[in-house]
Amino acid sequence: MTVSQQPAGRDREIPDGRIVVDNLTKVFGNQRAVDSLSFTVEPGSVTGFLGPNGAGKTTTLRMLLGLVQPSSGTATINGVTYESLTRPLQTVGAALEAASFHPAHTGLQHLRIYCAAAGLPARRANEVLDLVGLGQVAKKKTKGYSMGMRQRLGLAGTLLGDPRVLILDEPANGLDPEGIRWLRGFFRHLAGEGRTILVSSHQLAEVQEVADRAVILNRGKLVRAGTLGELSAGTAVTVVRGPALAPLQQALAGAGYGGSTEPDGSLRVRTDQLAQVGHLAFVHNVELHELRLEEFDLERLFFSLTEGEHRGADLEPPGHSQVPNRAYQQDGGLR
Repeated sequence: MTVSQQPAGRDREIPDGRIVVDNLTKVFGNQRAVDSLSFTVEPGSVTGFLGPNGAGKTTTLRMLLGLVQPSSGTATINGVTYESLTRPLQTVGAALEAASFHPAHTGLQHLRIYCAAAGLPARRANEVLDLVGLGQVAKKKTKGYSMGMRQRLGLAGTLLGDPRVLILDEPANGLDPEGIRWLRGFFRHLAGEGRTILVSSHQLAEVQEVADRAVILNRGKLVRAGTLGELSAGTAVTVVRGPALAPLQQALAGAGYGGSTEPDGSLRVRTDQLAQVGHLAFVHNVELHELRLEEFDLERLFFSLTEGEHRGADLEPPGHSQVPNRAYQQDGGLR
C-alpha cells in the first residue's frame, strides 16, 4: 500500500500543492510578528521553515491554515486561502503543536475518531498506522506510547485525508536515531510523489539532511530563501592548520582571499580553491598540518543571519485557540 492510496468514496482532484505567501503581515498591538513576508513552497520538495524563537514561524503557519487573520497580504494553498478549500483535510495535513491523546484510547481508536469526524472510512486509520510503522502497536493504549511513538501517531493523523500538502512543526522531536532515519526516507518518498512538505524545525542539521529548500525568518522578516545549493553559494571555507601561518595569511590577503584566524590558531579562508591555497603555502615555505574544504553548514549560515536577534516565544493574539470549524489540529481534532 502506498501513501497515495485514495480513501474510498473520495472523488480526488490532483491540485498542484503550491504554497504562496505574498507580502504577509501580522500586527498584534504595537508588535509586528510577521512583516511583509513573501516566499513560495513548491510541490515535490521538502522545505525547511527556520528561524529563532519569536521569528514569526508559528504565526505565519497559523495564518496559512486560517487560524489567525493576516493584517495584510495573503497566504494561499493551490491559489486559494485555507478557508476556501473545498476539501481541506484532503488537501492539507497539519500538526502545529505537540499532539495529545486520550490515555485510555488505543492508537487505532484515536485515529478512527478522527476518521468518523472527517467522514473518512475507518480502514484509513489502519492504513496510516502501517505507513508510520505503528501497525503492530495499533491496539496498544496511547498512555504506553513513547514520545517517538506519539510523534508517529501525530504524523499518522495528518495523513488520514491523503493530503497533497503537509505542514509540520518539529516532527522529529522525540524520535530515536532509527526513527529520524525513517522520517528522512518517508519525507523523501512523499516528496517523490509530488507532495509539498513544509517543516518548521530547530534541528538544523536534520533539516540540512532532508530538505531541498529552506526559508529563514528573523524578527518576522525573510532573511534568506532558496535551495540548499543556492544558500551555500559563496559560503565555501577552506580550513588551514599549521605551526606558523602568518606568512600564508599575508600571502592570501595579497591574493585577495578574505579570511580570519580562529582562537586555536587555524585559518578560515573564504574560498573553495584548495589548490591555490596549497600553492601559496608551498611558495612561501609554510608547513601545513591540515588543508580541507569545509562543507556547507546550514547551522553556521543560520546563526550568521539570526544571531543576537532572539525575542522569546512567538507572539499569539488573545484568544488564539478560537479556530475555524474546518481547521484540523492534532491536539484537539476537528474544531
